[in-house]
Amino acid sequence: MVIPNKEIKEVYKLQIQEWFKNTVLSNTEQLTSFWNAIQTGKAEVIETYLNRILSNSISVFDTKVRNEEKESSYHTLLIRLLDGNSNWLVKSNIEAGDGFADIIIETEDPDAGIVIEVKYAEAGHEKEMVQKALKQIQDKDYGYEFRQEGMKRILYYGVVCNKKTCMAEVLER
Repeated sequence: MVIPNKEIKEVYKLQIQEWFKNTVLSNTEQLTSFWNAIQTGKAEVIETYLNRILSNSISVFDTKVRNEEKESSYHTLLIRLLDGNSNWLVKSNIEAGDGFADIIIETEDPDAGIVIEVKYAEAGHEKEMVQKALKQIQDKDYGYEFRQEGMKRILYYGVVCNKKTCMAEVLER
């Protein structure tokens, strides 16, 4: 299928955004639980929610790109879910420490911050990639600015996706 012109492409984009708003963002109870899990370090709750969203929304065609580009679909979905929390300032691909963090979240708690590194993994390599994501956060010191601001609790998340599943782990510093 080829989208014939920019106008039609824009219509598709708006329809997808409307679907997302009506199906995902309208389910406030589950979404609020997801946000609470992010803020409190409950990786298993995050995994369960993301796996449910992925199984209902992602198509194999969404990730039918080169492996280096697959992370982008998952990153975008996660940003959209997190950005729905109006109490948070969610930043994407922002300069942090000695590199660029995938996602930085400033919550309403002035003593807490969140850093998320998203990766794509081939089947069977999810655990290895989660560890790689967490190591990257630490090696590149993505929490540096939070510490400089005096934050006492920083959550570092490694989120790894493969097709319609994901794995999440958290470190607290």
